[in-house]
Amino acid sequence: MPPRSTPTERQRRLGAELRKMRTSAGMTTEHAAGLLGVPRTNVPNMESGRSGISAERVRALASNYGCTDEALIDALAAMASERTKGWWETYRGQLPTVFLDIAEMEWHARRLRIALTVHMPGLLQTEEHARAVFAAVIPRLPDADVDVRVAQRIDRKQVLEKPEAPAVDLTIHEAALRIQFGGAAAIKRQLEYLLSVSERDTVTIRVIPFTAGGFPGAGQSVIYAEGPVPGLDTVELDITHGPEFVDAEVQLQKYRAQLDAMEAVALAPEESRDFIKSLARDL
Repeated sequence: MPPRSTPTERQRRLGAELRKMRTSAGMTTEHAAGLLGVPRTNVPNMESGRSGISAERVRALASNYGCTDEALIDALAAMASERTKGWWETYRGQLPTVFLDIAEMEWHARRLRIALTVHMPGLLQTEEHARAVFAAVIPRLPDADVDVRVAQRIDRKQVLEKPEAPAVDLTIHEAALRIQFGGAAAIKRQLEYLLSVSERDTVTIRVIPFTAGGFPGAGQSVIYAEGPVPGLDTVELDITHGPEFVDAEVQLQKYRAQLDAMEAVALAPEESRDFIKSLARDL
């Protein structure tokens, strides 16, 4: 099978973890390939996500590299065993691949910690709100492209309905709750939807009011996706030129600390619900 031309973020992450194992063992790609009995180019292709890899080969590589973290090995083997295409694959070729990568990251997360200051979370947007957001993109998108983006954004909510839905902890600033994408009536319906979804056992919403003053991460939008083991956590940053994925442990520590600090200055969940209700009543 020829190498993949465009591996997904999840496929790249699997390969990157195998590369970390190899470099930690101080082993060259030539040596690693020799132990497996494969051509030398196979190892770089696996580590870049361009080549598929079986669970058995993951375990063989982990053994060759002397990795003793059984939980990590099991998690990587499970990633390698994935063969069923997710719902997001129906959008491949219609949307930028990062849209699909975010949906896949959310789908496999054990917990999602989301923090936003001037935007509603994509995962919890109403169709009306999402359409207003995409209508504001520069350069302006054709109507057909807006329709596809909105449909995919709404389909992301499937993760909230699956049997083992991830816990979702949202910390959102008052500014995001007040910006009227689509007008007053649209934002009122968006706030009411946030209130309804916050009644789920798996969803917790905390609001940072203007009166809280300054706090770390005030200018960032962050999704912290917890994996099956801490070593497979991922951060997705929503920036102007497109989403960016971060998985270096030093950076993950910083974002965990940032999210902890934001939650510390936010209102408690019940107070946050009352706050959102009061904003909706005033519209």
